[in-house]
Amino acid sequence: MSPNPAYALHEIFIAPARKKPALWRLLAGLTLAVVGYVALNQMFFQLVYGLAGDGAYALYNELSDGTTPRAMLLLLFSFGFMAMAVGISVRLLHSRSMMTLLGPLKLALTDFRAVSLAMIALGVLLVVLPPWDMGGTLSDNMPFGQWMVLLPFSLLGVLVQVSAEELVFRGYIQQQLAARFRSPVVWMVLPSLLFAAGHYLPESAGENAMFIALWAGIFGMLMADLTARSGSLGPAIAVHLWNNVTAILIVSLPDDLSGLSLYHSPFGMADADAVRAWLPVDFALMFVSWLAARVAIRR
Repeated sequence: MSPNPAYALHEIFIAPARKKPALWRLLAGLTLAVVGYVALNQMFFQLVYGLAGDGAYALYNELSDGTTPRAMLLLLFSFGFMAMAVGISVRLLHSRSMMTLLGPLKLALTDFRAVSLAMIALGVLLVVLPPWDMGGTLSDNMPFGQWMVLLPFSLLGVLVQVSAEELVFRGYIQQQLAARFRSPVVWMVLPSLLFAAGHYLPESAGENAMFIALWAGIFGMLMADLTARSGSLGPAIAVHLWNNVTAILIVSLPDDLSGLSLYHSPFGMADADAVRAWLPVDFALMFVSWLAARVAIRR
């Protein structure tokens, strides 16, 4: 069992990985997953461009920054190929189902619901409490009616995106590492470093790229902690979902993945000083969300 009593349920979560825990299988599985994801993504978008016909070039430009609803929906749902690719790796290299990456399904669903309710309550509280802006006036991105029509598809798209990332980082990698190493320094930190590396985007984030990657790395460790405490991916998926719903569907930066948001923030990614000034708030909200999730799954 885990030496930390708070992580007792982690043993249930990692049990399927103990059947074939060899590190070479994990490395081969990750390689296969990356190759599969890239290949499936390429085939999907080539098909999309083909269907777009003369509008393919315009769609390509939209996809580069996600500033239209159709571009954002395509980008979000394309993460489904990440889940498919890791599912293939798990089946071929570890002889188990992708569903084992979630942990016990009933537990995952129960904790997902409990944490989602906590995140929604926290969101309502943050709306009610001051300050009521982001250092400036929010601008409308789309009419409320259009936003509501798109909302079911937008929510599903964000759910696909965050679930795929959690299946890879807190599911596959954390499970396989924990099956071989008892120390959280390995199974909590290493996947989070990979998660942070995937969010290091100096081309779009500029001089704040390292801070954003640091945020992602800490977020990854907090989600690993929730996963170990709960014995499933339910809480991590819930926190990740509602964090991204806020940043993608409610208030987004105007120049980065803004196509589905109701409002635009008063500054963009190019406004390095304004983004950096807001980052401490993001860090604080991340820790508050983690604490709220811990309370929600307390047994």
